[in-house]
Amino acid sequence: MNEEQRVDVYPSMTVVKEQESDKTEHIEPLQLGKRLKEIRMTLGLTLEEASKRTGLARSTLSKIENEQISPTFQAMQKLATGLDIDIPQLFAPPKQITATGRRDITRNEQGKPHPTTTYEHELLATQLTNKKMMPFKSRVRARAFEDYSGWIRHDGEEFLLVLGGEITFFSEFYEPVNLAEGDSVYYDANMGHMLVSVSEEDAHILWVTAS
Repeated sequence: MNEEQRVDVYPSMTVVKEQESDKTEHIEPLQLGKRLKEIRMTLGLTLEEASKRTGLARSTLSKIENEQISPTFQAMQKLATGLDIDIPQLFAPPKQITATGRRDITRNEQGKPHPTTTYEHELLATQLTNKKMMPFKSRVRARAFEDYSGWIRHDGEEFLLVLGGEITFFSEFYEPVNLAEGDSVYYDANMGHMLVSVSEEDAHILWVTAS
């Protein structure tokens, strides 16, 4: 988008480099037995059930969980296969994903209008701040390449889905391509791009811009 068209939806970000600390990072010792027990409990398995699934004796599993013996590589393969996990999961739990509970519903035609000379944008999910994506619907007013003063460029990547009508999608390094209802394109928004309606009525599109 050019200066006239660009919607400033991402607040500026400042990266602060942390100063080096004199403290030595504390590394927890590997507790394979504890990790194995966590996996077994998460799966809701008793030692007996885990023994049947892995082919390892119940006593062997118990000794591994209590750090009395270290499993061989062959035993770890049986554990991974029987518990349906990858071997690395025996050594480190998967990263925990914390749901923030963010949600924003935009009713039909209730988005925030933002008209320009070439588009009529309807911004969606405007109640949320610091979004990683900016979704919006647009009516494409432009009818010719010459309607633009130059290539549109901005940071991030974009996904475009044609909701109705037909457009010609121009991009700096590719030949123009026509896109009809249901067609889509994903592209690097730093590459010059623009689009025009070629259908009788103005085309309608869904745009999603990601930072």
